[in-house]
Amino acid sequence: MTQQSTLPRSGSRRRPLVVLLFGGRSSEHGISVVTAGAVLRAIDRTKYDVLPVGITRDGRWVLTADDPERMAMADRQQPTVEQLIASDRSTIVVSVDPTDRTAVSSERGAEPKVLGEVDVVFPVLHGPYGEDGTVQGLLELSGIPYVGAGVLASAIGQDKEYMKRVFSSFGLAVGPYLVIRPREWQSDPAGALTRISGFADGYGWPLFVKPARAGSSIGITRVDGREGLEDAIAEAHRHDAKIIVEALVRGREIECGVLEFPDGPRASVPAEIPAPDASSYYDFEAKYLDSTPGMVPAPLTDTQTSEVRRLALKAFEAASCEGLVRADFFLTEEGQFVINEINTMPGFTPVSMYPQMWQATGIRYGDLVDRLLQAALRRTTGLR
Repeated sequence: MTQQSTLPRSGSRRRPLVVLLFGGRSSEHGISVVTAGAVLRAIDRTKYDVLPVGITRDGRWVLTADDPERMAMADRQQPTVEQLIASDRSTIVVSVDPTDRTAVSSERGAEPKVLGEVDVVFPVLHGPYGEDGTVQGLLELSGIPYVGAGVLASAIGQDKEYMKRVFSSFGLAVGPYLVIRPREWQSDPAGALTRISGFADGYGWPLFVKPARAGSSIGITRVDGREGLEDAIAEAHRHDAKIIVEALVRGREIECGVLEFPDGPRASVPAEIPAPDASSYYDFEAKYLDSTPGMVPAPLTDTQTSEVRRLALKAFEAASCEGLVRADFFLTEEGQFVINEINTMPGFTPVSMYPQMWQATGIRYGDLVDRLLQAALRRTTGLR
Protein backbone atom coordinates (compact mmCIF):
# COMPACT_ATOMS: atom_id res chain seq x y z
CA MET A 1 0.00 0.00 0.00
CA THR A 2 1.36 3.43 -0.96
CA GLN A 3 2.30 5.66 1.95
CA GLN A 4 0.67 9.08 2.12
CA SER A 5 3.19 11.89 1.81
CA THR A 6 4.29 13.15 5.22
CA LEU A 7 5.97 16.31 3.88
CA PRO A 8 4.34 19.27 5.63
CA ARG A 9 3.76 22.74 4.24
CA SER A 10 6.83 24.91 3.75
CA GLY A 11 7.88 26.59 6.95
CA SER A 12 6.04 24.18 9.26
CA ARG A 13 8.41 21.22 9.21
CA ARG A 14 10.15 20.22 12.42
CA ARG A 15 11.10 16.63 11.60
CA PRO A 16 14.36 16.00 9.69
CA LEU A 17 13.81 15.41 5.98
CA VAL A 18 15.49 12.18 4.85
CA VAL A 19 16.23 11.59 1.18
CA LEU A 20 16.30 7.83 0.67
CA LEU A 21 18.54 7.42 -2.39
CA PHE A 22 18.50 4.08 -4.22
CA GLY A 23 18.75 2.27 -7.55
CA GLY A 24 21.71 3.49 -9.56
CA ARG A 25 23.71 2.61 -12.64
CA SER A 26 25.47 -0.50 -11.35
CA SER A 27 24.57 -4.16 -11.87
CA GLU A 28 23.30 -4.13 -8.26
CA HIS A 29 20.46 -1.74 -9.13
CA GLY A 30 17.67 -4.18 -8.26
CA ILE A 31 19.17 -5.19 -4.91
CA SER A 32 19.38 -1.51 -4.01
CA VAL A 33 15.65 -1.09 -4.76
CA VAL A 34 14.81 -4.08 -2.54
CA THR A 35 16.93 -2.61 0.26
CA ALA A 36 15.22 0.77 -0.11
CA GLY A 37 11.81 -0.86 0.24
CA ALA A 38 12.82 -2.42 3.55
CA VAL A 39 14.21 0.87 4.86
CA LEU A 40 11.11 2.78 3.74
CA ARG A 41 8.94 0.34 5.63
CA ALA A 42 11.04 0.71 8.78
CA ILE A 43 11.60 4.48 9.03
CA ASP A 44 9.61 6.03 11.86
CA ARG A 45 7.29 8.50 10.08
CA THR A 46 6.49 10.24 13.35
CA LYS A 47 10.19 11.10 13.67
CA TYR A 48 11.30 11.70 10.06
CA ASP A 49 9.86 13.00 6.81
CA VAL A 50 10.97 10.86 3.86
CA LEU A 51 11.57 11.69 0.22
CA PRO A 52 12.20 8.52 -1.86
CA VAL A 53 14.53 9.38 -4.75
CA GLY A 54 15.50 6.70 -7.22
CA ILE A 55 18.40 6.76 -9.66
CA THR A 56 17.41 5.13 -12.95
CA ARG A 57 19.70 2.70 -14.73
CA ASP A 58 20.78 5.52 -17.06
CA GLY A 59 21.60 7.80 -14.11
CA ARG A 60 18.58 10.13 -13.83
CA TRP A 61 17.42 11.15 -10.32
CA VAL A 62 13.63 10.89 -10.02
CA LEU A 63 10.93 11.07 -7.38
CA THR A 64 9.41 7.62 -6.89
CA ALA A 65 6.30 6.13 -5.36
CA ASP A 66 6.53 5.75 -1.58
CA ASP A 67 5.42 2.13 -1.85
CA PRO A 68 7.57 -0.54 -0.16
CA GLU A 69 5.38 -3.39 -1.45
CA ARG A 70 6.28 -2.59 -5.07
CA MET A 71 9.97 -2.61 -4.19
CA ALA A 72 10.13 -6.24 -3.08
CA MET A 73 11.55 -9.17 -5.05
CA ALA A 74 8.75 -10.99 -6.88
CA ASP A 75 9.07 -14.39 -8.60
CA ARG A 76 12.87 -14.10 -8.38
CA GLN A 77 12.70 -10.87 -10.40
CA GLN A 78 14.37 -7.71 -9.13
CA PRO A 79 12.39 -4.45 -9.14
CA THR A 80 13.67 -1.31 -10.88
CA VAL A 81 13.41 2.40 -10.25
CA GLU A 82 11.74 2.78 -13.64
CA GLN A 83 8.76 0.80 -12.33
CA LEU A 84 8.34 3.27 -9.46
CA ILE A 85 8.68 6.64 -11.19
CA ALA A 86 5.97 9.09 -10.12
CA SER A 87 6.42 11.15 -13.31
CA ASP A 88 8.54 10.00 -16.24
CA ARG A 89 9.33 13.61 -17.15
CA SER A 90 10.53 14.97 -13.82
CA THR A 91 14.09 15.07 -12.50
CA ILE A 92 15.18 15.66 -8.91
CA VAL A 93 17.90 18.25 -8.44
CA VAL A 94 19.85 18.78 -5.21
CA SER A 95 21.92 21.96 -5.11
CA VAL A 96 25.71 21.69 -4.84
CA ASP A 97 25.65 25.00 -2.96
CA PRO A 98 26.37 24.01 0.68
CA THR A 99 24.35 27.03 1.88
CA ASP A 100 21.23 25.73 0.10
CA ARG A 101 20.10 22.13 0.71
CA THR A 102 16.84 22.50 -1.20
CA ALA A 103 15.62 19.53 -3.26
CA VAL A 104 13.73 20.58 -6.38
CA SER A 105 11.62 18.64 -8.85
CA SER A 106 12.31 19.92 -12.35
CA GLU A 107 10.05 19.06 -15.27
CA ARG A 108 10.53 20.35 -18.80
CA GLY A 109 8.03 23.08 -19.61
CA ALA A 110 6.86 23.45 -15.99
CA GLU A 111 7.88 25.63 -13.07
CA PRO A 112 10.32 23.83 -10.70
CA LYS A 113 8.68 22.52 -7.52
CA VAL A 114 10.47 22.84 -4.20
CA LEU A 115 10.29 19.55 -2.27
CA GLY A 116 11.96 20.69 0.91
CA GLU A 117 15.30 21.34 2.60
CA VAL A 118 17.25 18.10 2.91
CA ASP A 119 18.66 17.30 6.35
CA VAL A 120 20.25 13.93 5.64
CA VAL A 121 20.63 11.46 2.77
CA PHE A 122 20.43 7.69 3.29
CA PRO A 123 22.16 6.26 0.19
CA VAL A 124 21.25 2.57 0.00
CA LEU A 125 23.24 2.26 -3.21
CA HIS A 126 25.37 -0.75 -4.03
CA GLY A 127 28.31 -0.93 -6.40
CA PRO A 128 29.84 1.66 -8.76
CA TYR A 129 28.30 5.13 -9.00
CA GLY A 130 26.92 4.89 -5.48
CA GLU A 131 28.93 2.84 -2.99
CA ASP A 132 32.32 3.80 -4.41
CA GLY A 133 32.68 7.39 -3.22
CA THR A 134 31.09 9.11 -6.22
CA VAL A 135 27.76 9.96 -4.60
CA GLN A 136 29.53 10.61 -1.31
CA GLY A 137 31.70 13.20 -3.07
CA LEU A 138 28.63 14.89 -4.52
CA LEU A 139 27.02 15.06 -1.08
CA GLU A 140 30.22 16.50 0.41
CA LEU A 141 30.14 19.24 -2.23
CA SER A 142 26.48 19.84 -1.40
CA GLY A 143 27.16 20.06 2.34
CA ILE A 144 24.49 17.46 3.09
CA PRO A 145 25.10 14.88 5.87
CA TYR A 146 24.67 11.27 4.79
CA VAL A 147 24.58 7.77 6.23
CA GLY A 148 27.67 5.63 5.94
CA ALA A 149 31.29 5.85 4.87
CA GLY A 150 32.93 8.94 3.41
CA VAL A 151 34.64 9.30 0.05
CA LEU A 152 37.92 7.54 0.87
CA ALA A 153 36.43 4.64 2.81
CA SER A 154 33.76 4.10 0.15
CA ALA A 155 36.39 3.99 -2.59
CA ILE A 156 38.57 1.58 -0.59
CA GLY A 157 35.59 -0.64 0.14
CA GLN A 158 34.65 -0.83 -3.54
CA ASP A 159 38.07 -1.73 -4.95
CA LYS A 160 39.09 -5.22 -3.85
CA GLU A 161 42.75 -4.68 -4.75
CA TYR A 162 43.28 -1.50 -2.74
CA MET A 163 41.12 -2.81 0.08
CA LYS A 164 43.53 -5.73 0.47
CA ARG A 165 46.53 -3.41 0.27
CA VAL A 166 45.14 -1.24 3.06
CA PHE A 167 44.32 -4.24 5.24
CA SER A 168 47.79 -5.74 4.74
CA SER A 169 49.42 -2.45 5.70
CA PHE A 170 47.47 -2.54 9.00
CA GLY A 171 48.54 -6.09 9.78
CA LEU A 172 45.32 -7.87 8.80
CA ALA A 173 45.80 -11.23 7.07
CA VAL A 174 44.49 -11.44 3.50
CA GLY A 175 44.36 -14.37 1.09
CA PRO A 176 46.64 -14.78 -1.96
CA TYR A 177 45.55 -12.76 -5.01
CA LEU A 178 46.73 -11.14 -8.20
CA VAL A 179 45.32 -8.33 -10.31
CA ILE A 180 44.97 -8.07 -14.08
CA ARG A 181 44.73 -4.42 -15.08
CA PRO A 182 42.98 -3.27 -18.26
CA ARG A 183 46.14 -2.31 -20.16
CA GLU A 184 47.81 -5.63 -19.34
CA TRP A 185 44.86 -7.58 -20.74
CA GLN A 186 44.63 -5.37 -23.83
CA SER A 187 48.34 -5.49 -24.64
CA ASP A 188 49.27 -9.05 -23.66
CA PRO A 189 46.33 -11.37 -22.88
CA ALA A 190 48.48 -14.47 -23.41
CA GLY A 191 50.99 -13.19 -20.87
CA ALA A 192 48.19 -12.45 -18.39
CA LEU A 193 46.84 -15.99 -18.77
CA THR A 194 50.33 -17.38 -18.23
CA ARG A 195 50.69 -15.29 -15.08
CA ILE A 196 47.37 -16.59 -13.74
CA SER A 197 48.38 -20.17 -14.53
CA GLY A 198 51.63 -19.65 -12.65
CA PHE A 199 49.63 -18.31 -9.71
CA ALA A 200 47.52 -21.49 -9.80
CA ASP A 201 50.71 -23.60 -9.89
CA GLY A 202 51.71 -21.96 -6.62
CA TYR A 203 48.35 -22.01 -4.82
CA GLY A 204 46.35 -24.68 -6.60
CA TRP A 205 42.95 -24.76 -8.23
CA PRO A 206 40.20 -23.65 -7.96
CA LEU A 207 40.67 -19.92 -8.44
CA PHE A 208 38.00 -17.24 -8.19
CA VAL A 209 37.95 -14.65 -10.97
CA LYS A 210 36.15 -11.47 -9.94
CA PRO A 211 35.45 -7.93 -11.12
CA ALA A 212 37.70 -5.83 -8.90
CA ARG A 213 35.04 -3.18 -8.28
CA ALA A 214 31.67 -4.92 -8.09
CA GLY A 215 29.64 -6.50 -5.31
CA SER A 216 26.80 -8.92 -4.45
CA SER A 217 28.93 -11.73 -5.94
CA ILE A 218 28.02 -10.49 -9.43
CA GLY A 219 30.43 -11.49 -12.20
CA ILE A 220 32.36 -14.00 -10.08
CA THR A 221 33.35 -17.36 -11.53
CA ARG A 222 34.93 -20.33 -9.81
CA VAL A 223 37.53 -21.80 -12.18
CA ASP A 224 38.71 -25.36 -11.67
CA GLY A 225 41.29 -25.47 -14.46
CA ARG A 226 43.13 -23.54 -17.19
CA GLU A 227 40.42 -24.23 -19.77
CA GLY A 228 37.84 -22.13 -17.91
CA LEU A 229 39.94 -19.02 -17.44
CA GLU A 230 39.11 -17.04 -20.57
CA ASP A 231 35.35 -17.43 -20.12
CA ALA A 232 35.68 -16.39 -16.47
CA ILE A 233 37.71 -13.32 -17.42
CA ALA A 234 35.15 -12.38 -20.07
CA GLU A 235 32.37 -12.63 -17.48
CA ALA A 236 34.29 -10.46 -15.00
CA HIS A 237 35.02 -7.93 -17.75
CA ARG A 238 31.29 -7.52 -18.31
CA HIS A 239 31.25 -5.68 -14.97
CA ASP A 240 34.72 -4.14 -14.64
CA ALA A 241 37.81 -3.56 -16.76
CA LYS A 242 40.05 -4.55 -13.84
CA ILE A 243 39.83 -8.07 -12.47
CA ILE A 244 41.17 -9.78 -9.39
CA VAL A 245 42.04 -13.46 -9.15
CA GLU A 246 41.95 -15.06 -5.72
CA ALA A 247 43.17 -18.41 -4.47
CA LEU A 248 40.80 -20.59 -2.49
CA VAL A 249 41.05 -20.02 1.25
CA ARG A 250 39.90 -23.21 2.91
CA GLY A 251 37.84 -22.46 5.94
CA ARG A 252 34.54 -21.29 7.36
CA GLU A 253 32.98 -18.02 6.18
CA ILE A 254 32.40 -15.73 9.16
CA GLU A 255 30.81 -12.26 9.04
CA CYS A 256 30.69 -9.50 11.63
CA GLY A 257 28.83 -6.19 11.64
CA VAL A 258 30.21 -2.88 12.84
CA LEU A 259 27.93 0.00 13.84
CA GLU A 260 28.83 3.52 14.91
CA PHE A 261 27.61 4.61 18.35
CA PRO A 262 28.02 8.04 19.98
CA ASP A 263 31.02 6.70 21.92
CA GLY A 264 32.59 4.93 18.94
CA PRO A 265 32.10 1.85 16.76
CA ARG A 266 31.02 -1.50 18.19
CA ALA A 267 31.00 -5.00 16.69
CA SER A 268 28.00 -7.32 16.57
CA VAL A 269 27.89 -10.99 17.35
CA PRO A 270 29.30 -12.80 14.30
CA ALA A 271 27.46 -15.05 11.86
CA GLU A 272 28.56 -18.03 9.82
CA ILE A 273 27.59 -18.49 6.17
CA PRO A 274 27.62 -22.16 5.16
CA ALA A 275 28.46 -22.80 1.52
CA PRO A 276 25.45 -24.08 -0.48
CA ASP A 277 27.39 -27.30 -1.14
CA ALA A 278 30.92 -28.56 -0.85
CA SER A 279 31.92 -27.46 -4.40
CA SER A 280 30.09 -24.12 -4.50
CA TYR A 281 30.36 -20.71 -2.86
CA TYR A 282 28.10 -17.93 -1.56
CA ASP A 283 27.11 -16.51 -4.95
CA PHE A 284 24.36 -14.06 -6.00
CA GLU A 285 21.62 -16.70 -6.13
CA ALA A 286 22.53 -18.07 -2.70
CA LYS A 287 22.55 -14.55 -1.24
CA TYR A 288 19.38 -13.13 -2.74
CA LEU A 289 17.28 -15.78 -4.46
CA ASP A 290 17.71 -19.03 -2.54
CA SER A 291 17.82 -17.51 0.97
CA THR A 292 20.75 -19.61 2.10
CA PRO A 293 20.40 -19.41 5.89
CA GLY A 294 23.22 -18.09 8.00
CA MET A 295 23.91 -19.19 11.56
CA VAL A 296 23.49 -16.30 13.99
CA PRO A 297 25.38 -16.27 16.24
CA ALA A 298 28.17 -18.25 14.63
CA PRO A 299 29.15 -21.44 16.51
CA LEU A 300 32.54 -20.14 17.65
CA THR A 301 34.44 -20.33 20.90
CA ASP A 302 34.42 -17.27 23.14
CA THR A 303 38.02 -16.61 22.15
CA GLN A 304 37.23 -16.82 18.43
CA THR A 305 34.20 -14.56 18.83
CA SER A 306 36.23 -11.93 20.65
CA GLU A 307 38.97 -12.13 18.03
CA VAL A 308 36.73 -11.71 14.99
CA ARG A 309 34.95 -8.77 16.63
CA ARG A 310 38.34 -7.17 17.34
CA LEU A 311 39.45 -7.69 13.75
CA ALA A 312 36.18 -6.29 12.36
CA LEU A 313 36.72 -3.10 14.35
CA LYS A 314 40.34 -2.98 13.17
CA ALA A 315 39.20 -3.25 9.54
CA PHE A 316 36.62 -0.49 10.15
CA GLU A 317 39.33 1.82 11.44
CA ALA A 318 41.92 0.80 8.84
CA ALA A 319 39.65 1.92 6.01
CA SER A 320 38.52 5.07 7.89
CA CYS A 321 34.90 3.91 7.85
CA GLU A 322 31.86 5.57 9.41
CA GLY A 323 28.30 4.51 10.11
CA LEU A 324 28.30 0.82 9.28
CA VAL A 325 30.34 -1.98 7.78
CA ARG A 326 29.99 -5.71 7.33
CA ALA A 327 33.39 -7.39 7.56
CA ASP A 328 33.74 -10.83 5.95
CA PHE A 329 36.37 -13.32 7.07
CA PHE A 330 37.50 -16.88 6.55
CA LEU A 331 38.37 -18.92 9.62
CA THR A 332 41.03 -21.24 8.24
CA GLU A 333 41.64 -24.84 9.18
CA GLU A 334 44.70 -23.60 11.11
CA GLY A 335 42.50 -21.31 13.24
CA GLN A 336 43.48 -17.99 11.65
CA PHE A 337 41.00 -15.29 10.61
CA VAL A 338 41.71 -14.06 7.07
CA ILE A 339 39.76 -11.00 5.99
CA ASN A 340 38.07 -11.32 2.62
CA GLU A 341 36.44 -7.90 2.26
CA ILE A 342 34.33 -5.19 3.85
CA ASN A 343 31.02 -3.84 2.59
CA THR A 344 30.41 -0.18 3.43
CA MET A 345 26.73 -0.49 2.46
CA PRO A 346 25.95 -4.18 3.04
CA GLY A 347 22.73 -5.93 2.17
CA PHE A 348 20.20 -4.24 4.41
CA THR A 349 16.86 -5.99 4.18
CA PRO A 350 15.56 -7.49 7.46
CA VAL A 351 16.69 -10.95 6.30
CA SER A 352 20.17 -9.76 5.28
CA MET A 353 23.06 -10.83 7.47
CA TYR A 354 24.02 -7.39 8.74
CA PRO A 355 20.61 -6.63 10.32
CA GLN A 356 20.32 -10.22 11.53
CA MET A 357 23.62 -9.95 13.38
CA TRP A 358 22.51 -6.74 15.08
CA GLN A 359 19.12 -8.26 15.89
CA ALA A 360 20.98 -11.05 17.71
CA THR A 361 23.09 -8.39 19.44
CA GLY A 362 19.98 -6.64 20.70
CA ILE A 363 19.12 -3.95 18.12
CA ARG A 364 15.94 -4.36 16.08
CA TYR A 365 15.79 -3.39 12.40
CA GLY A 366 13.84 -0.17 12.89
CA ASP A 367 16.18 0.92 15.69
CA LEU A 368 19.16 0.12 13.45
CA VAL A 369 17.81 2.47 10.75
CA ASP A 370 17.23 5.17 13.37
CA ARG A 371 20.74 4.82 14.83
CA LEU A 372 22.30 5.23 11.38
CA LEU A 373 20.26 8.35 10.65
CA GLN A 374 21.10 9.83 14.04
CA ALA A 375 24.81 9.10 13.54
CA ALA A 376 24.69 10.90 10.18
CA LEU A 377 22.84 13.88 11.65
CA ARG A 378 25.50 14.20 14.37
CA ARG A 379 28.23 14.54 11.79
CA THR A 380 29.01 17.38 9.45
CA THR A 381 30.38 17.09 5.96
CA GLY A 382 33.97 18.02 5.21
CA LEU A 383 37.29 16.24 5.35
CA ARG A 384 36.88 12.88 7.11
